[in-house]
Amino acid sequence: MTHDLEAIRKGKILMLAGTDLAGTDLAGAELAGANLSQANLTGANLAGANLQGAVLRANLRGADLSGADLRGADFRNADLRGASFANALVRDASFGGAFLTGAAMIGNLDLSGVDFRGADLRGASLARAILHSADLSHANLSGADLSGADLEEAILNGAVLRGANLTGANLLCATIEQTVWDGALLDRACLQGTPLSL
Repeated sequence: MTHDLEAIRKGKILMLAGTDLAGTDLAGAELAGANLSQANLTGANLAGANLQGAVLRANLRGADLSGADLRGADFRNADLRGASFANALVRDASFGGAFLTGAAMIGNLDLSGVDFRGADLRGASLARAILHSADLSHANLSGADLSGADLEEAILNGAVLRGANLTGANLLCATIEQTVWDGALLDRACLQGTPLSL
C-alpha cells in the first residue's frame, strides 16, 4: 500500500494500519489519533511528531521518537527495542507488554501514570525519569538504569529488577510485593514507606 507522504505528514491520512513506513522521515508529522496498528516503522524518524492518542501497536524498532507528543498513545505489545524517547511527552501512554529492551527514555521524562505492565525494559535507560504512580507490575527491568528516577507510589508488584541501577532513586510509598531485587543497586535510594525486606 503506498501513501502520499506529504499527506501523511499533514495528518490528512490517519488510517495507516499495516502500512510499511520503515525508515521514513515523519519528523514533525501531525498524526494525533492515527491508527498505526501492525505498521512497520522500523528506524522511522518521528522526532517532534504529534502522536497524541495514536494507536502504535507496531514495529518501531530503532525509531526516533525524541521530542514527540506521545501522551495517551497506545504502544501495547509494540516492538520498541532500541527506540529513542529523549525529551518526548509520554504521560498516560500505555506500554503494556511492549518490548523496550535498550530503549532510551532520557531527558527527565515525565512517565507519570504510564502503563508498563508486563513490558520488557531490560537494559533500558530511565535515569532521572519521573514515574509517579506508573504501573510496572510484572515488568522486566533487569539491568535497567533507573538511577535518580522518581518512582514515588509506583506499582512494582512482581517486577524483576535484577541488576538494575536504582542509585538515588525515590521509591517512597511504592508498592513492591513479590518484586525481584537480586543484585539491584540501591545506594542512596529512598525506600521510606515500602515493605522492602532485602
